[in-house]
Formats: sequence, structure tokens, C-alpha cells
Amino acid sequence: MRKILLLIFSVLLFFSISNCNPKAGTEVNPPIVTVGNATLTLNELKRAIPDNLHDFDSIAITDDYISRWIKTQLTLRKAELNLTADEKNVEEQLQNYRTSLLVYLYQQKMLEQKHAPLVRKSEIEKYYKEMQDNFKLQENIVRGLMIKISKDVPNQHTVTQLIRLRNPEDFMNLEVYCFQNARQFEVFIDEWIPFRNINDFLPDQILNEDRFLMWNKYYETRDSAYNYYVNIQEHIPIGQIAPLSYVESRIKAILLNKKRMEFIQQLEHDLYEEALRDNIIKFYH
Repeated sequence: MRKILLLIFSVLLFFSISNCNPKAGTEVNPPIVTVGNATLTLNELKRAIPDNLHDFDSIAITDDYISRWIKTQLTLRKAELNLTADEKNVEEQLQNYRTSLLVYLYQQKMLEQKHAPLVRKSEIEKYYKEMQDNFKLQENIVRGLMIKISKDVPNQHTVTQLIRLRNPEDFMNLEVYCFQNARQFEVFIDEWIPFRNINDFLPDQILNEDRFLMWNKYYETRDSAYNYYVNIQEHIPIGQIAPLSYVESRIKAILLNKKRMEFIQQLEHDLYEEALRDNIIKFYH
């Protein structure tokens, strides 16, 4: 570690010097570290380190990169010494990887240029109705709000009164109070979240979620520093069908992926037909 830190100091010093015009005869790409026959040069290191970093970040990232490079080269050196010739023959795997990567990049380029699939609201609703059994909840979900306030904040009886949200003015007044005093104020009245988010928020987890949700609309607890308040407007238990709003983004991703796959299949078909017409494909009997 000490050698690495000294090395980093030298590298950073060179970084600052290299911003000036180098003198004639100065080596513009000096080696940083060598492992066996492999050498990490300054230019390679520069390409690996993002620009416009603070000095501390530059030191940490440079240290990490050099350490990982050394470890990789040491492991590679052992691999070269211990693997058989057949085991080291990876040309076929590399060619297969190159082929797969180029095909993927071309497909994505065509997808972006010629077909930007859009999913309409009606398509999402249709899929939701047809596939509802696939959207049964695996966990309890809730709508409401939760508040965390330091114990030394005055007039917290205001929260206890307003959090029941008996009318729209209660929420407005609660919001004003919490913006001024709350350490945390999470509002999810108009969206569904997993109940586990509330458990992550509370100092002590609710173990029996079903029973808790059946009997509690408002809940208060505390730890040594904070008071915690929870309002549960509504909940949907495990096993029920999730509301569309809760699974809409998931359905959209499914439909987008389906459309992309259909486009790629059509692209492959068109390329095949074009190649046949242009006699690019030749079959040998």
C-alpha cells in the first residue's frame, strides 16, 4: 500500500506537470508499473481516470485502478503458466463473443434509427386485463404518509391531530409544519408502495403485517432521538390483484421488450430475403 501511495503521488505530480508543454526529449508516455512483461503506462492510466475530479477522488480512483491492474496481471501471469495450451486457446470463444456483440450493436442501431417502439395506454390496460393472474401481490402494499421528527421539536401534538387528514386543510397545515420541522416527510397518498418501505422507515419492524394493517390506520412510535408517525390511507393484502398503477411500469417494460423482439425478428427475416434476392446466400447440394 505504501508503494502504491508513493506511486500515486508521483503519477499525480506528473499529471500536473504534463499539462505544461513537455520539453524536447521528454518521455511523453512513461511506464507507471510493470508486472512481468506487461506495463501500465501513463496514457493508459489517464484514459481510465475521469477528468475534472477532486484531488481526493483522483487519488482513490488511481489507487484502485493500479491495484486492480496489478492483481489482474498477476492472476493472468499464473493462468499463462498453469493452463494447458488447449485451455488457453480461446480464439473461438472470442470470435463468438465478437460476433454476438456486433450483431447486438447493429440491431440496437437499427432499432433506434428505424423503429422507436411506443406503448399506448390502451395496450397496457388490455395486457393487464388479460394477464391479471400474473399480477397477484406477493407482499402487502399501502397508500399514506410517514413522518420522522426530532423529539425536541415543539408542538408535536399538532402532528397527532393533523395526520388523520379529516379534510384537505389538515394536509396543507401538516405539510407546512413538516417542511419546517420534520427530519423526514414521505407522502405516498396517490401511489402504492410495499409495506416493507414503512418497516424500513420505523425503528422497530412490524412483525405481523396483516394484523397491523387490519387494526391500524394511524401509528406512532419512538426511539431515543425521534418520533415516528404513520398514516395508512388504504392497503391491499398479499394475494390480491395489484392495481394497474402499481404494475404499469412493469407491463410497459414487458410490452416494449416484446415489440423490440418482434422488430429484430422482422429485421432478420428482411435481411434473409434481401440476401436471397441478391444471391449473397449460396446453398451447396
